[in-house]
Amino acid sequence: MASFHARSNSLPSRQHPITSQIEENLNRLSTAKDALLQTKESTQELQSTLRRRRGVEGLASEVRKHLTSRKAVKKAICKALKNLKNMENKQNKECENGDVITILREVEAVTVSVLESVLSFISGPEAESKLSRWSKLMHQKRVNSAEDEINNEIASADATLRSFIKSENAKHIENVQNELQNSEECIQDLEQGIETLYRRLIKARVTVLNIVDC
Repeated sequence: MASFHARSNSLPSRQHPITSQIEENLNRLSTAKDALLQTKESTQELQSTLRRRRGVEGLASEVRKHLTSRKAVKKAICKALKNLKNMENKQNKECENGDVITILREVEAVTVSVLESVLSFISGPEAESKLSRWSKLMHQKRVNSAEDEINNEIASADATLRSFIKSENAKHIENVQNELQNSEECIQDLEQGIETLYRRLIKARVTVLNIVDC
């Protein structure tokens, strides 16, 4: 099982408050990347097992292994979401003059909201999801507005796997395989979206440093 933790991507700089917040979000994005990687690797491993084996013998233990991995991911995400909420509260109390700084703070607020959305999505229905901003960021056609039905393929795969453990019915294996495939494709979409957000945060950090150096 792969492990993940928040990694530091900070560079030496004069620490303007917004710069510090951007760097914290870069680290939280690294946590999201690692969470997706662990989920993807566990999903692919389970898919490989399903392709090799015929029948349900021994599959339940492999499914439980995958769900245990997902549980560890969710636990880490809950901690990250709590930290994000604390950051939101801190931002609401802070105020600084200047049009550029105001715009950057608005960008930071949207970034936190997007991070909450993607972490909630990876975790599943246990965490509140706000997918409209995230879906627009990734330009996903299947989600067109906040009113559209949210289809969480990762959570759907988890639910299908839990049902399979209860029944251990060979007839459900094909459905399990389909759900895992959908989940993997969703993870790939999320990975691309996170990479896009990561690059934008890097640009925002450069902008802040240029302002501070002026």
